[in-house]
Amino acid sequence: MKRKILYINGNSLTLEKIDFFLKENPVVKLTAEAETKIKRARALIDKWVETDEVIYGVTTGFGEFANVKISNKNLAQLQENLIVSHAAGVGNPLPPFIVKLMMLLRVNALAGGHSGIRLETISLLINFINNNIIPVVPSQGSVGSSGDLAPLAHLVLALIGKGKVQIVKDVNNPLAERTKIISSKTAMKNFNLTPVKLSAKEGLALINGTQMMTAFASYICIKAKELIKYADISAALSHEALRATDKAYDLRLHKLRPYPGQITTARNMLSLIKNSEIRKSHLKNDPRVQDSYSIRCVPQIHGASRDTIDYVCSRVEIELNSVTDNPLIFPEEGDHLEGGNFHGQPIALAMDFMAIALSELANVSERRTERLVNGSLSNLPRFLTKKGGLNSGLMIAQYTAAALVSENKVLAHPASVDSIPTSANQEDHNSMGSIAARKCFDILGNVQKVIAIELLTAAQGIEFLKPLKCGKGTGKAYQIIRKYVKPLNKDREIHKDIQNILTLIKNGSLLNTVEKYIKLN
Repeated sequence: MKRKILYINGNSLTLEKIDFFLKENPVVKLTAEAETKIKRARALIDKWVETDEVIYGVTTGFGEFANVKISNKNLAQLQENLIVSHAAGVGNPLPPFIVKLMMLLRVNALAGGHSGIRLETISLLINFINNNIIPVVPSQGSVGSSGDLAPLAHLVLALIGKGKVQIVKDVNNPLAERTKIISSKTAMKNFNLTPVKLSAKEGLALINGTQMMTAFASYICIKAKELIKYADISAALSHEALRATDKAYDLRLHKLRPYPGQITTARNMLSLIKNSEIRKSHLKNDPRVQDSYSIRCVPQIHGASRDTIDYVCSRVEIELNSVTDNPLIFPEEGDHLEGGNFHGQPIALAMDFMAIALSELANVSERRTERLVNGSLSNLPRFLTKKGGLNSGLMIAQYTAAALVSENKVLAHPASVDSIPTSANQEDHNSMGSIAARKCFDILGNVQKVIAIELLTAAQGIEFLKPLKCGKGTGKAYQIIRKYVKPLNKDREIHKDIQNILTLIKNGSLLNTVEKYIKLN
């Protein structure tokens, strides 16, 4: 089947296009306008080199060595030395799809025509993307200012034939077939590609930027927009199992405190439980006046996280189309400026904020799970098992949720409040944005698991309310869960059940099924 095309011009990348890039594996191409801009900026670099102008990182050393003039005959060596010296990362390799996103984001930043890179160099990077040649990039070593220097240097090592790579057929699938780790030089030979010999400014243009933290941030944003909907679904299913009242979701109430996320969540909850036989059965003769906060305040709690997700995503979309290296070239004026667009502070703060917002979704989800398994709170069999004592039911599922929530509380401590000087105190404030993004990525995974546990638990609670049926949306959620996870009639290995529901969350099946019948916002 012919691959689709994603055109890159430096200013029109969106989260939607990144989602398309990850899912569809399109061929990446520069627009003709982008090629023209790249060539025009490069012509200025060549002119300045010829006239021996002193420009940071072009004809000088880097960081503390900015005052060291480099002769023209050593400019190519200067750029290669920059890459090999900065490839000082450690730790486990980044996921292949994150590295592929890093390459795409780097291409987009360079496509704006303000970096001075040669067209043939950016074309090699595009060839790596299109052939799914994924450099092996260690995850640790960036302090998030002067860009993600170490991770990007490892990426560029592969372009000059010195690094290691993997060939990955389905980059976004962690179980996808991939080759063993091989040398970049071998991979390029297999694809009839030639390592690039970096010219003036090119090494700096390739590694001075926020592409690792922004790759994580863009992926997290895409998944967070899905996850907030899953949180509403799991809360609504718990609402059904706990036979709670829907009065707290009345839109008249929420219009008096008109946060957009709060109103959206209330609407989602009402849509999910619409026409619920369980709810109708408890409209009368229910002595409870109001429910606990974890049920009653779902619109307020989920809504605040929803608004945060929207805000963070708006910041990330700005970063996607930003030029973040240094110095920057302005061909129209024939000028260059030294500055600090590489500083990761905007993404650092955004990722720390996102980490808190996602952690709260897990916090309240675990509380609902606790209410479901606690017989004194739920009026359901203890731990949702028929023969308690002989069977432990879902007792330990709640332990697992509690462990994940506790782990998130440590991970949610903001990385951006820390800074440590580097480069002989020339770089005296660093953002730690890469650390914020990596922690947020871990939190995202933990929240997905916590919500999977709540869905498992709520579905089991529904078993004890039959023959009454759930609402329009919750009913569909229950049905797809039961397609992959049978009711718990006696003890079994719960981790398999959790994993099955987690798969439904990650591959989008559960959300897609529900949204065929009701629209969630």
